[in-house]
Amino acid sequence: VKQLMELHILEHSLKVASIEKEGIQICTHGLIKLAFLASKTRCKFFSLTETPEDYTIIVDEEGFKELPQSEHISVADATWLALNVVSGGGNASNSQPIGVTKIAKSVIAPLADHNISVFMLSTYQTDFILVRERDLPMVMHTLSSEFTLLRVVNGETFAAHDLGVTNGFVKPKLVPRPIIHPLSSPSNMFCVTSLDPDTLPSVATLLMDVMFYSGGPKESGASSEDSSHIRFFSFSLIEGYISLVMDEQTTQRFPNNVLFTSASGELWKMVRIGGQPLGFDECGIVAQISEPLATADIPAYYISTFKFDHALVPEENIQSVIGALRTKSTAQ
Repeated sequence: VKQLMELHILEHSLKVASIEKEGIQICTHGLIKLAFLASKTRCKFFSLTETPEDYTIIVDEEGFKELPQSEHISVADATWLALNVVSGGGNASNSQPIGVTKIAKSVIAPLADHNISVFMLSTYQTDFILVRERDLPMVMHTLSSEFTLLRVVNGETFAAHDLGVTNGFVKPKLVPRPIIHPLSSPSNMFCVTSLDPDTLPSVATLLMDVMFYSGGPKESGASSEDSSHIRFFSFSLIEGYISLVMDEQTTQRFPNNVLFTSASGELWKMVRIGGQPLGFDECGIVAQISEPLATADIPAYYISTFKFDHALVPEENIQSVIGALRTKSTAQ
């Protein structure tokens, strides 16, 4: 019997929103609480990513209550659910995350073939695949042959029963996925790391500085040819685990021994995909990028934001990745 990998459907009901740079000050009260004083909230899933264009936040409904309503905040319609793939092992604590490259063919591509959009959040610990709650029956139907589907409630897993939607599904149209957005690769080298939550207070002021006060003047819109340094920082606090994605220069601001080093200590280069707001109905952008990486067996982290998608690949693979993506690209 083939041991199926497990697809966990997490209990969080998530909102995805974009905060304009100019509106960040009205949100910092709530964001600081969510990042540094989480015990004062009932939030269990919080992620904030700063790009040159905006701050993208993914947060559960409890955490979302901490943010004001404002014209500076655009919220993606729909409630999103987080899925993650683990290689057997039952309870969430001893299961191994698989990495985007491994799930590209088994999860991301089949969903794209069924026209289901996904929003990706890779962290130091695992990879979350966000789907709209209303797409869940179709997601389960699409993936049930490849995975044991489990719902996670309070850390315990329960069989997730297919929601009884068998009729009316169309056979997916397997279409080639050319890349239609411009690609760019900034000059920064990135680090994906974590820290012990107990040490968070000791670096809280540094993190506040990095998150909110280090952007400098707004970067001029760089052309896609300009592979210069960009502003990118991601902080997640999900079920008690912290994940950080930052460039190498930013890591040097931290005291020694606070940040976990990755097993390989390696640095990652970024490929940014986008150029106009992607629009959440544009299915398949994650598949367009992750499939060539999977084919070449290149490990990757993947972070979607409101306007761009970001793939992080090992430094030594960046040229071959850009080459592989360019050959699929219609945008150049």
